[in-house]
Amino acid sequence: MFFAAADCPISNRFVPTIEQLDHSYASKGVRVWWVYPNPTDDAKTIAQHRKDFSITGAVYPGAPESAVELAHATITPEAAVFTVTDGRMREVYRGRVDDRYIAIGQERPQATRHDLEDAIEAALAGKPAPPPGGPPVGCAIVPPQR
Repeated sequence: MFFAAADCPISNRFVPTIEQLDHSYASKGVRVWWVYPNPTDDAKTIAQHRKDFSITGAVYPGAPESAVELAHATITPEAAVFTVTDGRMREVYRGRVDDRYIAIGQERPQATRHDLEDAIEAALAGKPAPPPGGPPVGCAIVPPQR
């Protein structure tokens, strides 16, 4: 799962990375779900965001709140990797995509660690995913109003 927000510039900077991972790993059975957890990202906003950024990956089919709860996500962009064993999903990684962002307003020219890709590779090899090298940096997920 990749947690995105149409109005988060940091999340938007990761669109090409997530699309590339989706295309690279699809043949190995990896499925990437785009999760738009914020209430301001309604169907129209999501459709426009996907068009503006040429996003072809699948949108999470369930309620975004359930994905947030399942993954314990708090930030866009944040990613969670799950494996499926005996029909049950088990989270094996949650954290940043890579280390491009050090903090809000502090960005490396390019990533030096690829945490999400390393986690996917580990999951495919049946090994434990390495922990993220730092916290995700981005925009807070806005909880739904009840």
